[in-house]
Amino acid sequence: MSAPTYLAYDFPLLSAFWAILWFFLWILWIILLFRVIADVFRDDDLSGWAKAGWLAFTVLLPFLGVFVYVIARGKGMGRRETARVHAQQEAFDTYVRQTAAGGARSSVDELHRLSELRSRGDITEEEFVRAKELVLSGHGSPAAGPDTAHGSTHER
Repeated sequence: MSAPTYLAYDFPLLSAFWAILWFFLWILWIILLFRVIADVFRDDDLSGWAKAGWLAFTVLLPFLGVFVYVIARGKGMGRRETARVHAQQEAFDTYVRQTAAGGARSSVDELHRLSELRSRGDITEEEFVRAKELVLSGHGSPAAGPDTAHGSTHER
C-alpha cells in the first residue's frame, strides 16, 4: 500500500489563504522580534541589567516578551527610531553640504583671490608668481602656505 497522493485540487482554496496568512504573520513577528532586540541594544536610557532582562524575556518567552515590550515601551521605540532616522538624515545632509561647498576651490577662484591679495599689497609679486604656479600646476592651494595663511602684510 502506498501513501495517498494529494493533488493541487485536494488543498482547498480557503486553506491556501489561511496558510499564506499564517506565513506572513510569522514573518511579521520575526521582523518585530529583531526590531525589539535592536531597540533594546540601541536604547541609552536602559541599564545593562534592564537590557539583559528584556533580552532574556524576549528570548525565553518570545511571543509574550515581544508583545509586552511593544506594549510597555512601544511609544518610546517609535520616538527613538524617528530620532535615529533624523540624525542620520542630518548627518547625510551635512556631509553633502560640506562636500559640495567645502571641497576644493577651483583654480579660477584661487587665482582671483591671489590677484586680490596682490592688489591690496598683502603679498609681493614674487609670492604671487610662486602661488600662481602652485595653483596652475595643481599641487595644492596656496592658502595653506605660511605667507598667506594669516593675512600677513609685507612692506615694499
